[in-house]
Amino acid sequence: MDQTKTTLKMEWNGNKRGSGKVEAGYLKTEIAVPQSFGGTGEGTEPKELLVTSAATCFMLTLVSMLEARNLAVESLEMHSEASVSKEEGFKITHYPVIVLPADGTEEEIQSVDRTFAAADRNCEVGNMLKKAGVQISITGDVSLSINA
Repeated sequence: MDQTKTTLKMEWNGNKRGSGKVEAGYLKTEIAVPQSFGGTGEGTEPKELLVTSAATCFMLTLVSMLEARNLAVESLEMHSEASVSKEEGFKITHYPVIVLPADGTEEEIQSVDRTFAAADRNCEVGNMLKKAGVQISITGDVSLSINA
């Protein structure tokens, strides 16, 4: 079995109102304890990093699958939202928006819709989170470019 290894470096200064840094490959960001837990909130907090990881995994899986299916994409944007509640637990929803060229076909639009679901099934980070009880859903939008 192939094994990949990720290494990161962290430092922290002060107590819970202190500040820190995390570096891993190209990622370099400030971290902080959220204000709701008595920290300053002046940096990325753990849930943001977790949602960022899930969103990045989904998007890169989606891009790879769109390319493998020879689907010409004019633009791809996405935002993700996370919520935590006692009733529903931890939920992440990804909202990808894809614009195909103006001459795109209905078949290509449907193929992109199927690719949203396939990317969700094949995202390793999302699958690990699902095993831990996180609910992940995809609400995608596909449209054709409007030639001006």
